Amino acid sequence: MEAKIAYFSAEFGIDSALPIYSGGLGVLAGDHVKAANDLGVPLVAVGILYRRGYFQQEVDAWGNQKALYPQICPEDLPVQPVLDHRGHPQTITVPLEGRLVHLKIWKAEVGTVPIYLMDAHHDQNTEADRCLTDHLYGGNTDTRLAQEMILGIGGVRVLRAVREEPDVWHMNEGHSAFMALERIREYSAQGFSFETALEAVKASTVFTTHTPVPAGHDQFSFEQMDRYLGDYYWQLGTTRENILELGKNEGLFNMTRLAVSTASKVNGVSKLHAQVTKELFHRWTPEIPKEHIQVESITNGIHTQTWLSPSMEQVYDRYLEPQWKDRIAERKVWEKVKVIPNEEIWSAHQQAKREMVQKLGLPDLTNVLTIGFARRFATYKRALLLFHDVERLERILNQVDRPVAILFAGKAHPADGPGQQLIRQIWELSQQERFKNRIILLENYDMDKAKQLVSGVDVWLNTPMKPMEASGTSGQKAAVNGVINCSILDGWWAEGYNGYNGWAIDGGTGGTWQEQDRLDAQALYQLLEEEIVPLYYQSNTSWVEKMKESIESLTPVFSTSCMVAEYWGKLYIPTAIRGRRFIENGLEVAERVAQYKSFIRNHWPYVGVEDMEFLSAFPDVATIQCKVRLGEIWHKDVKVEVVRGNGEQGLYRKELQWVKELDCGLYLYAGTFPGSIEDWQGSGANIRVVPISEDFSHDLEMELVKWK
Repeated sequence: MEAKIAYFSAEFGIDSALPIYSGGLGVLAGDHVKAANDLGVPLVAVGILYRRGYFQQEVDAWGNQKALYPQICPEDLPVQPVLDHRGHPQTITVPLEGRLVHLKIWKAEVGTVPIYLMDAHHDQNTEADRCLTDHLYGGNTDTRLAQEMILGIGGVRVLRAVREEPDVWHMNEGHSAFMALERIREYSAQGFSFETALEAVKASTVFTTHTPVPAGHDQFSFEQMDRYLGDYYWQLGTTRENILELGKNEGLFNMTRLAVSTASKVNGVSKLHAQVTKELFHRWTPEIPKEHIQVESITNGIHTQTWLSPSMEQVYDRYLEPQWKDRIAERKVWEKVKVIPNEEIWSAHQQAKREMVQKLGLPDLTNVLTIGFARRFATYKRALLLFHDVERLERILNQVDRPVAILFAGKAHPADGPGQQLIRQIWELSQQERFKNRIILLENYDMDKAKQLVSGVDVWLNTPMKPMEASGTSGQKAAVNGVINCSILDGWWAEGYNGYNGWAIDGGTGGTWQEQDRLDAQALYQLLEEEIVPLYYQSNTSWVEKMKESIESLTPVFSTSCMVAEYWGKLYIPTAIRGRRFIENGLEVAERVAQYKSFIRNHWPYVGVEDMEFLSAFPDVATIQCKVRLGEIWHKDVKVEVVRGNGEQGLYRKELQWVKELDCGLYLYAGTFPGSIEDWQGSGANIRVVPISEDFSHDLEMELVKWK
């Protein structure tokens, strides 16, 4: 089946030559696009051309981060202006605060995949409006709201201007969720009701969330929403209140809530992150157990060829299947890593290490165990975990016959004071004589430096506070190059670690953050002292065998080839099929679903479970029956279930069957279950009633529940 995918993201990390990314989210988006090109997935991407990018980092003589924003000229970037049929620059407009902001359209190309980028530097804009697309994640919340309206609303208008007709609309994080409102507005302009338009949009929309903590989700005040969208509400064919309700969360307008409300498929970016996301979303719908929140998991991967060092690539070319680059996600291809001579693996790695040293201007680390720690400096990533006991760390790093060096790199957001303090503390330690050439802080981390680090160090370190790492991909980039991971069992590493392909930092569970830091630091020191350092210096053969196990077990699983194929099968194709069905024959199904939901909502207050009985006809078999008052709702439009705890397995649920109508709108349901009546009476079993439809994406789509 053919299906065109529209992929919206606030940032894209394609290459350092196009600096419109800040870190992991953007690099993941760039790798997603590259894999779509490799696999022939018909995808078109939409983002913003930031004239000053994220920021260039300098660290001064006191360890203070300086954020520099040099002007970026689009003519110097690998982008081309999009022209209209007359050969003039193509533009679109987006309404902001009652005025129109004009946006130029640029196009970057990743093979066959176009990336359309919007730019507010337009002669018809005010000076202030021209700056709206200058900085990625810069300015205040007004700037952020304006940029997200440009991305979402403007992005839809860009695709219409270039005559792209997507079947599936993919929101990569909540920044682009206003795309749903713009698509609703389009249907409203054609005469469809808001409710019908919402169902049509929802049926064809996919949302990927990357943020495991509430504070990471963008929120705006209702005053801001009124100010920026005041002249836009009425164009959606409904009231202001109905629009705000789509994103309402604790008195604010939450972009993640808007995305969930307007998407039929939602996914997290690792198995653990999907579980954390369910707990987060459970706060919005407390009547629905977190186990039943509909969040799928597709674990992030990397574009292998982007992050593979030339020296290691040459080794793979010699020993793997001839077409291995087209078969990266096949485990069988990587089994041949076992037959690569150890000396060739080691030689290729040492070559990558020498290139890293040369290009990054480092001291000679050829014969020094080198650890890499490179990521955004946020407090939850715990960059200072290694320094919990500085004296112990000094002993580890400065053994005469077994020296260890640690390379740090990364930026802290200019508004993140605690993050910048982390940089300052690392810099101060690196300046102490005892840590000279042992702790090194690199400035201005970008994709080019990342490629050097993930291939040139010996060990990749990751120490987040579990479970706050949604996925992480830097360790995957290291693994394909034979660099061995040492990480907290969070994000992707909780799935990737097999006991032999790296090290897991597991200090147990502490009662407080401070206690957890202490426990994890002790576990890390012990790993370094007893396993990592001795193995590196005592047995080159054993070290390389561990490198091979890491490459073989991790590379095929954590690739974007595997990831995008999973998106295609689990999300894109089902969503394309459902989305097309909803808009056929003048949105016939969308209108039917909208009317059905309206009827259910109007009559749901009158639904209730009036009685619940436990009966025993046979030993160790219990019968549960209940009476459910449905009023005007048809009994086939609900599912009546028994729900109870099931130990470590989560929740047990089983549907009861309709037996008969007892009175007008009152029905009897029953079911038989293994176990004695005494067991069931003491099990905490409850009756749940939910509205259902064959047109729903899942049984809890309406977020309506009645319990006994």
